[in-house]
Amino acid sequence: MNSEHMQIGEVAARTELSLRTIRHYEETGLVIPSARSQGGFRLYTEADVARLMVIRRMKPLGFTLDQMRDLLDATDRLDSDVEITTDEREALIERVRGYEQEAVEQVEKLRTQLARAEEFAATLAARLPTPANR
Repeated sequence: MNSEHMQIGEVAARTELSLRTIRHYEETGLVIPSARSQGGFRLYTEADVARLMVIRRMKPLGFTLDQMRDLLDATDRLDSDVEITTDEREALIERVRGYEQEAVEQVEKLRTQLARAEEFAATLAARLPTPANR
């Protein structure tokens, strides 16, 4: 194994994803190990880790596996050396922009939820007696 490849355990530690989750993403075609060792172990590159990080960041925002696959396909095609027409490029950029907008909207919803949760926690804390008043 060369220094450019990592085994799944190192990838799990770096991405904070479980081995099971990484294997599931492989089964669903979201990320494919770049290589296999002579013993058959999955080997990953920095690009694979970056791909897993995109998936990890999409998950808490409620994106589905199909949406993750679609976004990764669009970004893969934009980053590819394969020639695409200007119209295809614009369509891919528009797809990525759509996911960006959806992410921004989800972040706003989460901020609102967090603010409400903090208000609730503060309300509960205010109802509790202080140590001096017990």
